[in-house]
Amino acid sequence: MAYDEYLAERIRSHFRSKKVKAEEKKMMGGLTFMVNDKMCVGIIGDDMMIRIHPDEMETALQEPGIAHMVFTGKPMKGFLMATGEAIDSDSSLHHWIDRALAFNPLAKSSKKK
Repeated sequence: MAYDEYLAERIRSHFRSKKVKAEEKKMMGGLTFMVNDKMCVGIIGDDMMIRIHPDEMETALQEPGIAHMVFTGKPMKGFLMATGEAIDSDSSLHHWIDRALAFNPLAKSSKKK
């Protein structure tokens, strides 16, 4: 499955504006942006995956265009999918990227040392 290259460029642009170094990796049929060796946001098709604090999940799920990220048939703890109005405007896209960046220092890295 291809990912939305325009959305990828919007995400890259926001990372550049924040002076955040993000490593891009193709995975899960899409593109993932790793910050400090941790999954931060990604793109699957036209949707954006967001990694936030698990304690914020229920509140975030009340927002328009936000749903659980379902992988292998079950929701992933701390991961959301943003569609449509949740990421259409730059301000809404930036809001969700910034939430993922705020959680990033607390997230566990899956990188083997």
